[in-house]
Amino acid sequence: MPTKADGPSGADIDRLVNEPNRVRAMRKAIFAIADGLGPVIDLCRIYVDGVENLPRDGRFLLVGNHTISGSAEIVLIPYFVHRELGVRVRGLASSQIADANGVVRDVMEAAGAVLGHPDTCAELMRKGETLLVFPGGGRDMLKFKGENYQLQWERRSGFARLAIANDYPIVPVGLVGGDDVYLSLIERDSAWERGSRAIGERVHGLPGVGIPLVRGVGPTLIPRPQRMYLRFAPPIDTARPARVDFDTWVTTVKDRAQGALETALAELQELRETDPFRNLNPLAWRRAVRGG
Repeated sequence: MPTKADGPSGADIDRLVNEPNRVRAMRKAIFAIADGLGPVIDLCRIYVDGVENLPRDGRFLLVGNHTISGSAEIVLIPYFVHRELGVRVRGLASSQIADANGVVRDVMEAAGAVLGHPDTCAELMRKGETLLVFPGGGRDMLKFKGENYQLQWERRSGFARLAIANDYPIVPVGLVGGDDVYLSLIERDSAWERGSRAIGERVHGLPGVGIPLVRGVGPTLIPRPQRMYLRFAPPIDTARPARVDFDTWVTTVKDRAQGALETALAELQELRETDPFRNLNPLAWRRAVRGG
């Protein structure tokens, strides 16, 4: 998340409380289109399970994994939550939303994107909204050879701190498939990765991370056809026990969320191994594994 120095202004918070009419109109249009796309989404045979784990009141924080595709999880998680509960998921974006203006910002906000800052999150939690965060941020997208579905969270625990402070349950949500649309060709700490770190920082804004070399279909950057697998794990209660100090509980909740997400990712990869439809082969359509 951005630092407090990059935090929302009073006007930004006011937009959360009093959504502009034009944004409200765009939101209705966007979700009307999303509802109409249901049959098309079903044709893609996306594997989904665990939607019964979503708290019915919509008051929870989704914690997911970013993939090298950079888009599948951003679209599919909010879509299936909305389809199940009828709520708009507020995705915590990096500072680009604060830099956006005009129609671009209106569309991003209408779809659910908000500045991922503690003040913004706290306000949304006070309103009881559904939030989505990817603690690994851009680092989770920059996958090198052999790093598929590995979480790059390091010590990031701000999401757990906010969930505890606002008594918000955490729902880990894993997506498998997005890291397989491209194949990473080089390893982290290779000569190329180390030599491209200065350029990488200017391109993607992450210090100490070079530029991955990837390919899609053959030698091209056309994404490889891959079925997507999505799992919503059971909610994690963030209520702090009376005799546990706050910082210790933050670490505990963060570790529980990360462990649950890693388990979901491992189980989905194992399930995928037996799925004849994993490469979207139309001849295997009817034999595709089914979600719950």
